[in-house]
Amino acid sequence: MSSTKLRVAICGGGIGGLTLAVALSKYPDIEVDVYEAAERFREIGAGVMIWERTWRILTELGMSSEFSSIAHAPPDGSMGVGFDYRKSDQPQEGIPFYLFALPYGCIRFHRAHFLDVLVERLPSGVAHFGKRLQLYTRPGSDGPLILSFADGSRAQCDLLVGCDGIKSVVRRQMLQEKATSEGRPELLDYIEPFWSGSIAYRGLVPVARLTREDGSQHRTIASPMMYCGKSKHVVSYSISSGSIVNVVALTSRPQLEGSPYEGLWVIECDQQELLDCYSDWEPEVVEMLKCIEKPTRWALHQLRPLPCYTSSRVVLLGDAAHAMTPHQGAGAGQAIEDAFVLAGVLGHSSTTLGCLRDALEAYERVRLPLANHVLDGSRLSGMMYEFNGAQGGDLHTLGPAIGKQWDWLKETTPQGELERALHILNARMTEVVLAKL
Repeated sequence: MSSTKLRVAICGGGIGGLTLAVALSKYPDIEVDVYEAAERFREIGAGVMIWERTWRILTELGMSSEFSSIAHAPPDGSMGVGFDYRKSDQPQEGIPFYLFALPYGCIRFHRAHFLDVLVERLPSGVAHFGKRLQLYTRPGSDGPLILSFADGSRAQCDLLVGCDGIKSVVRRQMLQEKATSEGRPELLDYIEPFWSGSIAYRGLVPVARLTREDGSQHRTIASPMMYCGKSKHVVSYSISSGSIVNVVALTSRPQLEGSPYEGLWVIECDQQELLDCYSDWEPEVVEMLKCIEKPTRWALHQLRPLPCYTSSRVVLLGDAAHAMTPHQGAGAGQAIEDAFVLAGVLGHSSTTLGCLRDALEAYERVRLPLANHVLDGSRLSGMMYEFNGAQGGDLHTLGPAIGKQWDWLKETTPQGELERALHILNARMTEVVLAKL
């Protein structure tokens, strides 16, 4: 049995937190605990999509067969459709203007099923439920962190990973403390998420309801669709082995971005509210929306790009670090990439408790700029889909511009990012050794 070199506490049991726990479980000298505020692991929302770069992480973690069985179709590496873009804000048939295709296409899942695969891979005794973190404290500069939960219990760890989402308690305390200790009051401006100005109506539609009497099927059953219009767009794609279509219909008021949002972020609404919003759109959009009997309405919030992800023995991951709008289907993938890089750095033989801060800084230096780039790009893509970008509604220039927004998918690889983080860490370790000579 290997002795424990690190005790890692993961606050939050969503996709990012569980991926990190699974990735760390292969290192016998790292002790992992996942603290989840709810009474069980659960995901809000219906669909989740990933791209080839994320699929390769799941494969490297040994979970490709499980995820293949719950995808819209087993990923085989062949060329597939990312999204088929149409101008649809007109009562007559829409106009296709751009087809985004790439290896593997868009790999889609039911979000709850995706989480279930990760839960099945968790070692026993790792998960702790009903543990809503209130604060963490450091009794001594070199001692463990003390975690205090709402139920009155406490726990200790060497490293706290905030995977607690867009309203992260860990982010709040970390930035508040850094603002005070480092004389950087501007960090307080990054704590609260802000309203994007967009509302999303979500719903699930059984494929059978989108199969017409003559046997023909709605276009979105075979291809992920992006129906575009002025200040509105509709995203739809099949999930659950192709048996269900996930639909997200968005409407935006860009002038309200950053203004206070009054009321609950997620609420049920009447079907008529949704239909009225798209009453003058092309028939296949209206046909699909009529199949959503009980839509939910979401106020989409996001974070400003953070200037830091770590402080001392605390680090952020996933939505706690870079909650973004869903316009590039990148939120879950970016959380998984965070987990992959962080686990690789923590599990490396050169990482010890004594150099933990250097390891976290290596993670931050690699992941922060890329995740912030995707966060900004997602926002800009949403503006383009709704003809509010620099190209407006000029379809000839808009299509290629949208295509360039996806360049980040192939500019780097998560494996390359991990190698770069380890290079940064090893260079730092060399500096320390040389300084002692």
